[in-house]
Amino acid sequence: MSEHTGTRQIASWTHVYSGKVRDVYVPANASSHRGADTYLMVASDRISAYDYVLPTQIPDKGKILTQLSVWWFEQLSELAYNHLISTDVPEEVAGRGMITKTLNMFPVECVARGYLSGSGLSEYKDTGEVCGIPLPDGLTEASRLNSPIFTPAAKAQLGEHDENITFEEMSKRIGESDARKLRLQTIQLYTRAHEIAAERGIIIADTKFEFGRSTDSGEPDIILADEVLTPDSSRFWSMEKYEPGRVQPSLDKQFVRDWLTSPASGWDRNSGEQPPELPEEVVAKTRDRYIEAYETLTGRHWQ
Repeated sequence: MSEHTGTRQIASWTHVYSGKVRDVYVPANASSHRGADTYLMVASDRISAYDYVLPTQIPDKGKILTQLSVWWFEQLSELAYNHLISTDVPEEVAGRGMITKTLNMFPVECVARGYLSGSGLSEYKDTGEVCGIPLPDGLTEASRLNSPIFTPAAKAQLGEHDENITFEEMSKRIGESDARKLRLQTIQLYTRAHEIAAERGIIIADTKFEFGRSTDSGEPDIILADEVLTPDSSRFWSMEKYEPGRVQPSLDKQFVRDWLTSPASGWDRNSGEQPPELPEEVVAKTRDRYIEAYETLTGRHWQ
């Protein structure tokens, strides 16, 4: 493995890029990165928070993200085409790798919010709006919105912060027609996923999707990509414990964020310094939350 990124050397595949969590490979015989027809996407056990990749990994996290994404791709296949080709990957990345279509990705994160929390709540407190969408007075932490809203974000470079933008700004960046398609697809996917999760006792408070356009002209116009409805990309709350007006017990990486901003970590997120190592207890409890989310949603026992 690479000392810096933790990337593996994989026979017949060439590493071309590492994000905060995922490592991307192309076939070794591809003439170039952009000329490759397929990618091998490998989810690592790295975890990020507040735009930092933390120095501590969460065991099995990459496998949970990958297998939960595959499950969601199946559940949502009637609503959206997706980039998954196969999970038949080299043995060394089995369970955490996916062979996917090569796409031209839209440079935006498509966020759907059904409840108010996180950066959406902060913006609402300041302006009464989220991404230019006016909301009713009197909302608080975890308030359910009358209907889901679409709040896009501009994708930042690794190590920088994604920027919430208005739909109008998104339209300027990618064109109004595509912006409308992505907004409609995002709300449709979130609405259906919220229904599926609610049947299993989980609230999806918000989530982000990423979409691309195939390099093959014969493919569908808009294709769902990356990870889908995982504890990394979503806020998962217990329906049984849900209580507006307070921070909700979560089945996602909010647990890590909360520890980092607590006195126990000794870290100031505005200091510009790398976050500290996570204690073993925080690692174990984070892993437990990811497994619980997987098992509750899929009905499958984690191996």
